Amino acid sequence: MEKQTTLLENISNWVKNSVTLKLITITILMLLLLIPASMIKSVIHERELLSEVTNAEVSAKWAENQQINGPVLTIPITYEYEKEVDVDEMEKKRTKTVQQTYYYHLLPEALNINGDITPKRLKRGIYEVVVYKSTMGIKGKFKMDHASLNQKLNQANLKEIRYDQAFLTIGISDLRGIKDQIAVKWGDQQLAAQPGTRISNMIPVGITIELPDLKSVMDSTVNFDFALALQGSKNMSFVPLGKVTEVALKSDWDSPSFNGNFLPDNRNVTEAGFTANWKILQLNRNLPQSWLATNHSQNMNNAAFGVNLISPIDDYQKSMRSAKYAVMTIALTFLIFFLVEILNKRRIHPFQYALVGLGLCLFYVLLVSITEHSNFNFAYGISSLGIITMISLYAMSVFKTKKLTLLLVTTLIGIYGFLFVTLQIADYALLMGSIGLTLILGLTMYFTRNVNWYKLNAVAE
Repeated sequence: MEKQTTLLENISNWVKNSVTLKLITITILMLLLLIPASMIKSVIHERELLSEVTNAEVSAKWAENQQINGPVLTIPITYEYEKEVDVDEMEKKRTKTVQQTYYYHLLPEALNINGDITPKRLKRGIYEVVVYKSTMGIKGKFKMDHASLNQKLNQANLKEIRYDQAFLTIGISDLRGIKDQIAVKWGDQQLAAQPGTRISNMIPVGITIELPDLKSVMDSTVNFDFALALQGSKNMSFVPLGKVTEVALKSDWDSPSFNGNFLPDNRNVTEAGFTANWKILQLNRNLPQSWLATNHSQNMNNAAFGVNLISPIDDYQKSMRSAKYAVMTIALTFLIFFLVEILNKRRIHPFQYALVGLGLCLFYVLLVSITEHSNFNFAYGISSLGIITMISLYAMSVFKTKKLTLLLVTTLIGIYGFLFVTLQIADYALLMGSIGLTLILGLTMYFTRNVNWYKLNAVAE
């Protein structure tokens, strides 16, 4: 009986003092804490989806992304054919004259766009949606070349070139964003715009301007000029239809993202906003200057370029990225507790490790919830301060010494400070992360270089 008691006591002492068993227990706790960490990521993803749904709903009521496509000058061309048709069941046939209308499309010789984009933040509940108002000055010229037109036409069955039915088409991807009447100055005349497009296979959404008879201006150049007050959401883009297309934009948005098939030739981005200039030649795009009865809609869309008024990393993305570092934060904090326990003979129960780990996971819940009501930097400061204070006060009662508690506080401040800096510089996040982890591993090696782990196990046994 006495031997059995002694055996149980030895097993109990080994369980309490074994360094190996303690490491295994801590590792298991860390793996278990990945479950709430994963649930937190799901919460962040869910809130981000809700934010995107809100953005879509508000944008649908304000106006969606805007793309300006045009103007395109179109002249109807009528061809006449003789076609045999059945007369009766006796297979008798007769000849019938059939007319077919095709469209000749001409692009501007020059197209100049000067735009001023004013961003606006709309609130819906706790979410903020970025929209904008813009004013565009669009001008250019068409070269009315009769010889070029004739080269495109099949003269054999040509009946009529309807110069008197020519029209301009200006593509605007969301007509709800038009805020003022549009009047196009065509030469010396002011022409009113009409809703809808007559070449929907090429420009599905837009406005139409009926032109006066073009016979009098053939073999000459006609200037056009109009202003466009347009509102939209997130993105403004253009299709370079001019033989030479020049676009100049300015805005007080401080984090633009230039996208599409062409980047600005010149750009200047500051905290006060941005300016950007593009110059695109006919040779840069896969579009002819004029064509007959061909659909180039895909080539037009492929040539589009513009700017996004969206921050490169929004608050939810930062929160998700910070949650990915949860394992590192928990591991480093547990490492401090473990080293204190081993080197200073302070026994810490696995339950105490678990409480500290849950406190570290709670940081990410606080971060997301506070961020939704303020900015990310403020939320990060409040959340990290709360968690560091809570864990430090708890550690003081566990460590029983201010010196070790101060070491833990310094470590936590370093961890959260390092994470904050890494989140702010997205382009260098991987570099910062790898350097930081290397330094942490190096410091751990340095402080434990004189520890005889076998001796610790031998003493424990």
